[in-house]
Amino acid sequence: MIPYILKFLAIWFASLFKFIAGPVLGAAANYSLLEIIAVTVSGMMTSVLLVTFLGEWFKSHWNFRLTSKRFSKKSRAIVKTWKKFGPIGIASITPLLLTPIGGTIILTAFNVAKRKIFTYMLVSALIWSTILGASIHWFLSIPFFEFLLR
Repeated sequence: MIPYILKFLAIWFASLFKFIAGPVLGAAANYSLLEIIAVTVSGMMTSVLLVTFLGEWFKSHWNFRLTSKRFSKKSRAIVKTWKKFGPIGIASITPLLLTPIGGTIILTAFNVAKRKIFTYMLVSALIWSTILGASIHWFLSIPFFEFLLR
């Protein structure tokens, strides 16, 4: 039981910073699809909760001014996505292209309500962890790859 909890916590910790780590490491740990979804979503949502509340605290207690270049290719792409799809678009691409921390910072910077941040990020995490977890399980069930992993 202790090794299972330690393994779960290690995968959860990795999912705090990089979403794809949950499905990949969960499959490597021989987790079921439900376990992969649980560990990935819990890791991402823990990160979203911490960044949302800490972000609000930092904004209220600290005055940060960035003197670096205002617009880069990445920031232009984020603004373009924001204008086209809004917070749902940012939450949708967070698991694939951004990190849970990065997506939450962007949503917080655009002054999205906390409740919407939690809802959109939770739905996005559930959908993408299911898709990625099921894809990895299916991919590993192909006999050729099963043979390679032995």
